[in-house]
Amino acid sequence: MVESVELPSRLGILPFRNKVLLPGAIIRIRCTSPSSVKLVEQELWQREEKGLIGILPVRDDADASAIGPVLSQGMGSDSGDRSSRVQSGASDSQRVDGKNHQEVIQWHSRGVAARALQLSRGVEKPSGRVTYTVVLEGLCRFTVQELSTRGTYYTARVSPSEMTKAEMEQVEQDPDFISLSRQFKATAMELISVLEQKQKTGGRTKVLLETVPVHKLADIFVASFEMSFEEQLSMLDSVDLRVRLSKAMELVDRHLQSIRVAEKITQKVEGQLSKSQKEFLLRQQMRAIKEELGDEDDEDDLVALERKMQSAEMPAYIWKHAQRELRSLKKMQPQQPGYNSLRVYLELLADLPWKKATEENELDLKAAKERLDSDHYGLVKVKQRIIEYLAVRKLKPDARGPVLCFVGPPGVGKTSLASSIAAALGRKFVRISLGGVKDEADIRGHRRTYIGSMPGRLIDGLKRVAVCNPVMLLDEIDKTGSDVRGDPASALLEVLDPEQNKKFSDHYLNVPFDLSKVVFVATANRMQPIPPPLLDRMEVIELPGYTPEEKLKIAMHHLIPRVLEQHGLSAEFLQIPEAMVKLVVQRYTREAGVRNLERNLAALARAAAVRVVERDQAVPLNKDVHQVSSPLLENRLSDAAEVDMEVIPIGADHEIPNPLRIASPLVVDEAMLEKVLGPPRFDDREAAERVISPGISVGLVWTAVGGEVQFVEATAMSGKGELHLTGQLGDVIKESAQIALTWVRARATDLKLASACESNLLEGRDIHIHFPAGAVPKDGPSAGVTLVTALVSLFGQKRVRADTAMTGEMTLRGLVLPVGGIKDKILAAHRYGIKRVILPERNLKDLVEVPSGVLASMEILLAKRMEDVLEQAFEGGCPWRLHSKL
Repeated sequence: MVESVELPSRLGILPFRNKVLLPGAIIRIRCTSPSSVKLVEQELWQREEKGLIGILPVRDDADASAIGPVLSQGMGSDSGDRSSRVQSGASDSQRVDGKNHQEVIQWHSRGVAARALQLSRGVEKPSGRVTYTVVLEGLCRFTVQELSTRGTYYTARVSPSEMTKAEMEQVEQDPDFISLSRQFKATAMELISVLEQKQKTGGRTKVLLETVPVHKLADIFVASFEMSFEEQLSMLDSVDLRVRLSKAMELVDRHLQSIRVAEKITQKVEGQLSKSQKEFLLRQQMRAIKEELGDEDDEDDLVALERKMQSAEMPAYIWKHAQRELRSLKKMQPQQPGYNSLRVYLELLADLPWKKATEENELDLKAAKERLDSDHYGLVKVKQRIIEYLAVRKLKPDARGPVLCFVGPPGVGKTSLASSIAAALGRKFVRISLGGVKDEADIRGHRRTYIGSMPGRLIDGLKRVAVCNPVMLLDEIDKTGSDVRGDPASALLEVLDPEQNKKFSDHYLNVPFDLSKVVFVATANRMQPIPPPLLDRMEVIELPGYTPEEKLKIAMHHLIPRVLEQHGLSAEFLQIPEAMVKLVVQRYTREAGVRNLERNLAALARAAAVRVVERDQAVPLNKDVHQVSSPLLENRLSDAAEVDMEVIPIGADHEIPNPLRIASPLVVDEAMLEKVLGPPRFDDREAAERVISPGISVGLVWTAVGGEVQFVEATAMSGKGELHLTGQLGDVIKESAQIALTWVRARATDLKLASACESNLLEGRDIHIHFPAGAVPKDGPSAGVTLVTALVSLFGQKRVRADTAMTGEMTLRGLVLPVGGIKDKILAAHRYGIKRVILPERNLKDLVEVPSGVLASMEILLAKRMEDVLEQAFEGGCPWRLHSKL
């Protein structure tokens, strides 16, 4: 029997262009236009389960023929309603949705009332437009009596079009209808059986024929077939059950016949495929026979290879060599051992860019400078050197390229600088990693006599970029090694020498190749491991660490936008204030570069991403929806501009995706920092807390990852006058400790550290000097003044100033000698919050490289002798100097 549906007298109308929704069918639509969004919001969203809307088909005026009555309506305004009349035949043109579409459409006079099974609301980014995704179920047919507008969408006065209960019972008792019904079910069962064999589906659909009434089966089956818009309208207009079932019977039978025809075609195609496979097998056997007889003709491939070699524009002497090798290849059979290796070699000759170069545009120094400034913050010296090279290139295009070597701790932008140079020059970029390379063949290639030989990394890189003038980055050049297989650093001498790389010889290539047009850029963390001859061929540019102020600028302008983009966020979801970034720099990172800073910002972004996803919740309208299973229905999209639709198979569980909701952005504060990043790792009170007793001093050292603050601790105990050193110290720093102790003992009386009769400081006691962070190896001469200060503080029982750090090598006579890495050391002291730094007087020239902002916040003290260091290291000056002979 027909389900009773209480149809209201007036329904909101949603137009379906060239598409029909039949009773019992389920469809998913996405409403994006203002009129459809308004309709769904007022008629479905606000009324929840009680909401009903009318689905009314519309057709383009380009369609000449129309089936059934057509509705003509005059344009209604937003302020008032204008009624329409039902007519038969042609209709007047009108515009739908108020979008000022130029296409002319016609309303159909009969539609289907529908209810929402699921409804979700979303907001598109970044426009902020509200959209609705609705799953609709067709309920019953209706006829439009009057069409009008309400605001931006249409409403209609409707009347039911379905047969009454009495009429339905009378039809069901008709013998002709019973016979037609049985025939329909038999045809449908046959169709389902064919589909089950073809699609390997279950038998759930067969239950549909026994449980669902015939009048509903007609609409459900028809909704799953591909048919024209006119046929859909014809089914919609079939109010009489006999007519509807007859049309459905015709469509089901036609669909069954089309499947059978398709199966016959498939069987024919499979037969032809079997024949093709048989021919392929026979051809393979014929080819094997020819190979055994040596009659295989490989001439076509060799002709193509020769043509490719001719277009490579090789130099004349190399072309003669290539022709000689090609003639040898033509005389060989493909089965011979050296055939493949010789062919691969000739293909390499053809692929190399002998004369093919990147065409450089006219150099614009201003644009290049803007590009460098946008990619990197600070690094003024490096940028200036690149601009100078570009200026020389503009005056002399064939000028030799420099061999730049960027030396600095990790994370300061050495590799990305090389990429920016390539972008500024308009050239291709190729990176070659030399870290851990110990085989000379990685640079020069293997000789072709070896099995598995291949060209070196330089030639292979040029083959990949296919130009002879790229920017080539030799990454981690300080981490090459040497063993019995050779020394890669020595092989690089020829590569980086402008006088020799014009005729670079690769062992595999075996002919000279011109590398003079390549711009080489090398990177290293330290200069010490690089052999002096190789270092002499490069222009070294040091990239020290960043100051906290520079890190703050880099984070705000570069790191935060990149981190947000990598995590699918934007400023609408996460905001990191400048003050919080400053706290991250001060409390969670003490590195020369910005990698750890980026990792911490990424941790904050991940925490924000979790909160954004957890905040998103689906908005189902009705979870308990009775659905009927049918594998016949297919997903389809309508041609309507107003809504995007796809049919959902009955009985399938579909989750309607819900877009992310835009809420108030998450602003990072101190509480979130500690929750995500943990308690602060560093603070400015570390030096003051550690220098709390005599015998402790603060030194500055240089490492491969930048400058570091090094504490030196000394203590005395009963013993035999021995000196104990701990902390994984090298030979140089051990000698510095012995020199420091000797100097202090020699001046013990002058410094009032011992009386004249007891001048031996070590009598009856041992001295133990420890360098904390014992797991880290330490060496170098720059801790000399720090050791002396710690010993004087120990013997004199006077504490060293906690806000003072020092560096410098000392001699046995007390002279303070200059040391290296001054900028890195001062930046390290600045990161630790140290306010005073004692430097050798001869290092005054190195202060030019230190940022002015750092120098302004610190007091730099210069020392020529050890006595000057002691004068500045203690509060109120050295207390023994007034009584000493120094």
